[in-house]
Amino acid sequence: MHRAEIGVIGGSGFYSFLDNVTEVQVDTPYGAPSDSLFLGDIAGRKVAFLPRHGRDHHLPPHRINYRANLWALRSVGVRQVLGPCAVGGLRAEYGPGTLLVPDQLVDRTKSRTQTFFDGVPRPDGAVPDVVHMTFADPYCPAGRRVAVKAARSRDWEPVDGGTLVVIEGPRFSTRAESLWHAAQGWSVVGMTGHPEAVLARELELCYTSLTLVTDLDAGAEAGEGVSHEEVLRVFASNVDRLRTVLFDTVAELPVNGERHCPCAGALGGAKTGIELP
Repeated sequence: MHRAEIGVIGGSGFYSFLDNVTEVQVDTPYGAPSDSLFLGDIAGRKVAFLPRHGRDHHLPPHRINYRANLWALRSVGVRQVLGPCAVGGLRAEYGPGTLLVPDQLVDRTKSRTQTFFDGVPRPDGAVPDVVHMTFADPYCPAGRRVAVKAARSRDWEPVDGGTLVVIEGPRFSTRAESLWHAAQGWSVVGMTGHPEAVLARELELCYTSLTLVTDLDAGAEAGEGVSHEEVLRVFASNVDRLRTVLFDTVAELPVNGERHCPCAGALGGAKTGIELP
């Protein structure tokens, strides 16, 4: 059976993360994930890469099957997840090329299923209980420390902490929305960080977000606003740097059996009604 210990869910423009991979299709009680899992080795660690939008970028943010994605990763043994993604900067100093490792999240999505514990019977007959999950600190503190250290070791000084606000998409923000986000003191805006992070927590997975600023959001500049082409262009120009930081982060993450962060015991033994893979 194919196994991995670390998962990487890649965002826009980041679909060729590993060489010499084994493609594995995984079925889940929640339907099909965005794509196959691609399993390979990095620095002696078994890694599973999942293209968040599908390898052909055919899934917009609101149609991604986030539950299937996280379930599929856990089912092959993954217990720690890295979630690189493209974002817009909400401050003038967070221009294109900025790497920000957030420590907080704001959810402004509208239509996404964001829990495994909804009391709704699954197709396999299992009925999940309703569980209220603590989510005050949405990201793994251990993973964040490793990611920040990895970036600094490559002379790419990251922003250590900040708030990622997640919007529904696939459209970008209006100028008024962008100005409001900035006025709240939030740092960057994206479309995929939620419910990815909370679903990982419900499965007792460590989740670390690495956000790459590809543009100044509409309210942070006087121009016409961001375009999809601009996002892909800036992401592509930084993908090698990001890949290097991710490789270094993977190498330094704790061994799964030695996780001492709150994520590993997030359920606290709560009765869930379903068996985790």
